[in-house]
Amino acid sequence: MKKGRKGAEGGSWMDTYGDMVTLLLCFFVLLYAISSVDQNKWENMVASMNPEAAEQLQEMRADEAAQAAASDNAMEVIYQNLTSEFESMGLDANVDIVRGDGYNFISFSDEIFFAGDSYALLENGETVLDAFARAIEPAADEIHEIQFLGHTAKVPERSTTTEDRMLSSARAAQVTAYIQRKNLVDPGRMVSLGFGCYRPVAAGNTEESWSRNRRVEILITSDDAVMRSLTEYYAEVYGEEVAAMQPDTDTRTDTQTDTQAETQTETPASGGEGED
Repeated sequence: MKKGRKGAEGGSWMDTYGDMVTLLLCFFVLLYAISSVDQNKWENMVASMNPEAAEQLQEMRADEAAQAAASDNAMEVIYQNLTSEFESMGLDANVDIVRGDGYNFISFSDEIFFAGDSYALLENGETVLDAFARAIEPAADEIHEIQFLGHTAKVPERSTTTEDRMLSSARAAQVTAYIQRKNLVDPGRMVSLGFGCYRPVAAGNTEESWSRNRRVEILITSDDAVMRSLTEYYAEVYGEEVAAMQPDTDTRTDTQTDTQAETQTETPASGGEGED
């Protein structure tokens, strides 16, 4: 009889342990199942359990749709305004404007803004930037960020690494500072970057390729824009051939890694000389 009672107690302990292990297994299976839950199915389940949540979800979706529509409309307004302004100025040959998903990309020949190896803005360049400011003003509140990108050309035996970096950075900073003084966009949403000669759009050592590579680009993005690397933008703006020339041809999606080796500077006090 005593042995029987001990056996019964031992079996009861094992049953409890087995139940606990089963519950733990079910718990981990549940965690795995919800780790990749479908957003729509989850929202439908929440709505079925809580009718008030369904109304909140509908309001959230409506707000998101309205915001997306406003951002898209803002980018379209900016694109149309830029096109109209620059066409009226006869700049078709010196300016390229591309309207993408959540962004506008503008590429200027550097001769519009600068003379020779200087980073001092030309009077004509200021006129062009005035037109740019007028174009973005109606939709300035919907702009998430404006990046001003300066580029030089790799001309053999004409520049040092320091001069190349400093010139491209100074030019980008000058353009940024001029637009900042218009007080249209929060300065914290304006970024100037100098890439030197390391982001070419034309191959070869000819005057034509050097001229194409000397440029200032402006990238305007909206709040709902998908994060892209500069190479991904180049693939859409200039084509896959130009994208393949970039140092990060794996088209990384993190824009921060795309600019680790690039220079960001404050606005210079005055123009100066460097070598392109």
